[in-house]
Amino acid sequence: MGLSEAPGQRDTQALLSTTQTMELRRRDYHVERPLLNQEQLEELGNRGSATGTWQWRNWFRCSRARAYALLLQYLPVLTWLPQYPVREWLLGDLLSGLSVAIMQLPQGLAYALLAGLPPVFGLYSSFYPVFIYFLFGTSRHISVGTFAVMSVMVGSVTESLAPDEDFLQASNSTVDVAARDARRVQLASALSVLVGLFQVGLGLVHFGFVVTYLSEPLVRGYTTAASVQVFISQLKYVFGLHLSSRSGPLSLIYTALEVCWNLPKTVVNTLVTAVVAGLVLVLVKLLNNKLQKHLPVPLPGELLTLIGATGISYGIGLNEVDVVGRIPAGLVPPVAPSPQLFARLVGNAFAIAVVGFAIAISLGKIFALRHGYRVDSNQELVALGLSNFIGGIFQCFPVSCSMSRSLVQESTGGNTQVAGAISSLFILIIILKLGELFQDLPKAVLAAVIIVNLKGMLMQFTDLCSLWKTNRVDLLIWLVTFVATILLNLDLGLAVAIAFSMLLVVVRIQLPHYSVLGQMPDTDVYRDVAEYSEAREVPGVKIFRSSTTMFFANAELYGDALKQRCGVDVDRLISQKKKLLRRQELKLKRLQKGNKLVKKAVVSKGASISINVNTGITNIESNDVEGSNVKQVSAENELEDIAAGDQEDAKAPAMSSLKALGLPQPDFHSLILDLGTLSFVDTVCLKSLKNIFRDFREIEVEVYMAACHSPVVSQLEAGHFFDASITKQHLFASVHDAVIFALQHPRSGPVSPALVTKL
Repeated sequence: MGLSEAPGQRDTQALLSTTQTMELRRRDYHVERPLLNQEQLEELGNRGSATGTWQWRNWFRCSRARAYALLLQYLPVLTWLPQYPVREWLLGDLLSGLSVAIMQLPQGLAYALLAGLPPVFGLYSSFYPVFIYFLFGTSRHISVGTFAVMSVMVGSVTESLAPDEDFLQASNSTVDVAARDARRVQLASALSVLVGLFQVGLGLVHFGFVVTYLSEPLVRGYTTAASVQVFISQLKYVFGLHLSSRSGPLSLIYTALEVCWNLPKTVVNTLVTAVVAGLVLVLVKLLNNKLQKHLPVPLPGELLTLIGATGISYGIGLNEVDVVGRIPAGLVPPVAPSPQLFARLVGNAFAIAVVGFAIAISLGKIFALRHGYRVDSNQELVALGLSNFIGGIFQCFPVSCSMSRSLVQESTGGNTQVAGAISSLFILIIILKLGELFQDLPKAVLAAVIIVNLKGMLMQFTDLCSLWKTNRVDLLIWLVTFVATILLNLDLGLAVAIAFSMLLVVVRIQLPHYSVLGQMPDTDVYRDVAEYSEAREVPGVKIFRSSTTMFFANAELYGDALKQRCGVDVDRLISQKKKLLRRQELKLKRLQKGNKLVKKAVVSKGASISINVNTGITNIESNDVEGSNVKQVSAENELEDIAAGDQEDAKAPAMSSLKALGLPQPDFHSLILDLGTLSFVDTVCLKSLKNIFRDFREIEVEVYMAACHSPVVSQLEAGHFFDASITKQHLFASVHDAVIFALQHPRSGPVSPALVTKL
């Protein structure tokens, strides 16, 4: 035997011996304990009422420690900044901040156009909100600022409420761009303030969990549809076309058709500029991916493209190519939003607030899980809300976080939001001194930047294949969300998607999986007999289980499924039993009435005999007297027989069992309801459970419950479910306990001890 074979053989022998040892241990493993119903379980565990925390009392306490705790809770920077390890983290945050700022510049300019605003407002939105989030945010790695989905949602609002047609000049039928842009900036800033108010309000009332109702397929389908809308909206800049602004349902379809109709009017210089810029961006991104391990920071392809395109446009003057135009230097003063606009913006503001938070918290939790820290969803709502609220006062449009910038911030060594603060300061320098250098930047280049950055979201179309294989219900949610958003626009599409998702939840709850359980061989484990071929039903016992909780929406379906799976037409059997009992009762009444008439007739006949005997002829012979006495005795015997018949008829109602009535009996004597999935109890659930006990007892089947959680037991007690007929002795700690008890106490008679011992 070679030396190389010896270790393998020894490992195989060791594995076999270990497997055999484990098998022996399994065979020798026994659990012995008494049967436990709910009363015995409460006595054994000394169950008491759970003490309330009364957290609301702490909210109204005023002390120095309480104030300091609130300050740290709502201003997290005071918690981590004093402990910031400068030597270890500062260099990484500095490089990360510069890298993110280099991306923020072109994306801010481009996404402002996407929002229907002058490009400089994209720079404002890349400065104020980022610095505010640095103070209030809890995620260390997400990059807050302009984002394509948020920008296109803002653009749909600004273009619908301030269309080009409202600003046509009477003299030459051209659009007054300055007036239009001023109106759109006013709308966008008011929208940002309202979005911030929604987010701060929801965060303060701890409503961060609302985002859980936006499932991942819904969010991915929605962002994919938004990316398609972004792509189509940028085609007019790529081809150099002048299209009419559209909003509302089917606006995306009309825009795509209008682009196709106007393709013969394409400006060649604009198209070439966009294609060249797009190719350069794609090549730089491919190069960054290939040299990722060798480069300390990614190559700033977008910034280099912007600088090169601006230089070429300024140097040689590209004919017929639209440029960004004047970018004013310096910051704008704060402006209070117009409250009159809030009523027109409230619906869109709530949708933008929810979508922006959903994107931010999903990315934040991904990075938190990867790096081992916690993100507070409620504080994230407050941080994003303050960023949008304060940003709106300084004429920014609503922002969220960008996936591409967040990945760059993490991969280039960013450890905290110090990187975000550095990027915002770099953007501030550009706003104050360098912004005006980009006024000759072609809009086609910004469109190319936007389209290339849509790659990640457009790749989400691959979800269709994966969801088809894994979960087709989620695939349906994805498709409905995508189609509704494409056809109905972003706001109505989101509403339809959420409504459809909630409808599917209701359908799933109303149509759960019902099963009859059987015992797995030589175990106390019970599984669905339809799924497990070795699972066997316990003779005389039916075990029923639902995959979801029972409440008002599915309680009736639960009862119907229970009666159907038991194989007995319970309602028909009860109806036949009541019908036969009513017949028996009517027959008894008729017999009693007839017996009374017979009694009267017999009594009157006896009286006439007595009169004839006493008033007869005095010389009646002795044998005649004896004959009359015999007749009187026979009459008395007849009365006794009638009385005995009445007693027999009186016993008839006691003969009301199914067997005595000639009705078929169920093939089981006990029913066990596995309530392990019951999470709460409402009044309809209580009534349904009581009806189940009543109906099955009518057909001589005893009902037991098993595996209820303590909160459910408390709710049953509060609902006065337990009474003289249904006690806690009908509720068991496990299904196996209920099965053993049911076999030991059958209603139809004793069960073989061998069967109980086997279980």
